[in-house]
Amino acid sequence: MRDALGSVQSVLVLGATSDIAAATVRALVGRRARRVLLAARNPDQALALAEELRVLGADADVIAFDARATAAHEELARAAFDRLGDIDVVLVAFGTLGADVGLASDPAAIAAVLETNFVGAASAIVPIARRMVDQGHGTIVVLSSVAGERARKSNFVYGASKAGLDAFSQGLGDALAATGVTVTVVRPGFVHTKMTAGLRPAPLSTTPEAVAAAIVDGLARRSEIVWTPRLLRVVMSLLRHLPRALFRRLPV
Repeated sequence: MRDALGSVQSVLVLGATSDIAAATVRALVGRRARRVLLAARNPDQALALAEELRVLGADADVIAFDARATAAHEELARAAFDRLGDIDVVLVAFGTLGADVGLASDPAAIAAVLETNFVGAASAIVPIARRMVDQGHGTIVVLSSVAGERARKSNFVYGASKAGLDAFSQGLGDALAATGVTVTVVRPGFVHTKMTAGLRPAPLSTTPEAVAAAIVDGLARRSEIVWTPRLLRVVMSLLRHLPRALFRRLPV
């Protein structure tokens, strides 16, 4: 459980090779988190982060996790709780941008984005949520995206996957009301990471460290929605209500 000052003590990270995940778990360990389990599709790539967290004073371990291997997600939840016992925060940080996946893409490429970002995430989250309900507390932090607020023609497959994840996460939060378990949906804009390397930055672009700081602040405030940067809340509200005829003319 969180300590007497409300600080997170134990963290499970799904998608530990994500730059945002790494920045967030570093920030949490800097605020006294002491038990961390890093789940990644390529566990060897998370070993350096685990060692870094150990140097910072945390008990960190690595476990294999594949978002699209949905049949294994129940076992993943069991293994994670067996290793950590009580889990305060689960950070769902994996995803694929699929920058070139669009109208000309083959069905397999489209399915890969949707299965990873939406289907895989939902499948992994549910058994974890059930175990959190059993322990009576915990927060599931889900990395959504402003791209899910209104799918844009340039990346509508990715936008659709994040829209699905965002709606799922909000509904899950409602379903968990009064259980002691909460859901925090994080909506970053363009973040400078290895996933976005080579892409033209969008206005109000940010860094993994800034997103991590927003997540830590959101956890302290027990926020249900975290916009980062905060100004994107206003920008996306305007875009969401823009008439479709005008929206189609935007270079997005």
